[in-house]
Amino acid sequence: MQIIRQPRVTVIARQQFIVPPHINWRSDSEVAGEALAEFSGRLCYLSFGSDAGLEGGHKTIAGRTTNQAYLKNILNTKHGSVLEHAVWSFLIEGVSRSLTHELVRHRAGMAYSQLSQRYVDESEIGFVVPPEIQEGSAEFEEWKKACEDSLASYQRLLEAVTEKVGEGGPATMRKKRARQAARSVLPNSAETKIVATGNARALRHFCEMRGSGTADLEIRRLAGVVLRALHQEAPNLFGDMRLVPSPDGIDTIETEYSKV
Repeated sequence: MQIIRQPRVTVIARQQFIVPPHINWRSDSEVAGEALAEFSGRLCYLSFGSDAGLEGGHKTIAGRTTNQAYLKNILNTKHGSVLEHAVWSFLIEGVSRSLTHELVRHRAGMAYSQLSQRYVDESEIGFVVPPEIQEGSAEFEEWKKACEDSLASYQRLLEAVTEKVGEGGPATMRKKRARQAARSVLPNSAETKIVATGNARALRHFCEMRGSGTADLEIRRLAGVVLRALHQEAPNLFGDMRLVPSPDGIDTIETEYSKV
């Protein structure tokens, strides 16, 4: 039986920002999401500079404001709507069904596509050990046995229901009928995979809420992995969010710009 101990997060999509050709303005950030958020904020006040070439007049800004400074002010004033234009997609693997039940509660600004237990044969499925359970302990042996028993029950049910369903009807539907019945015995710790797409505001909310010291440990661990990826992707949008060591061994997430 495969035991999974850490999640895996892979950035699989990011934006391209195209400056409108009739606007003479450029951000100093080469990160599309950061530049797009800045552009969107500047559009609200037509603050592109005196030579931007916008029709209808515009405000002149004094000197050159960096993207980092501009977005810091956005966070400080909680002008969070402009962050909704910046979007990333992640492939998340090595997490439990228990975690994704909580993850998909983040609906605003997020989209999900998750592995289907009705369609996919889970006979070789892995299980995510909860961070609270230490390997080698009596609790770990109890958890492991429960997972092994559930997997054996799944395999027996899958075989029996497949035989009972027989050969009538489309092959895909026959497989779904057998697998949807067998999956009922799989535990919350069954491993799953999910594609998650979110805008910067929604991702900040996820990291802040699930990075809290009161969050479930597995999803807090995931929030830390996601935030590390976002630090690499867009430091001007997420750099204020700090990973703070916790006595339980899983970092919490803190920021001075809460609930942007």
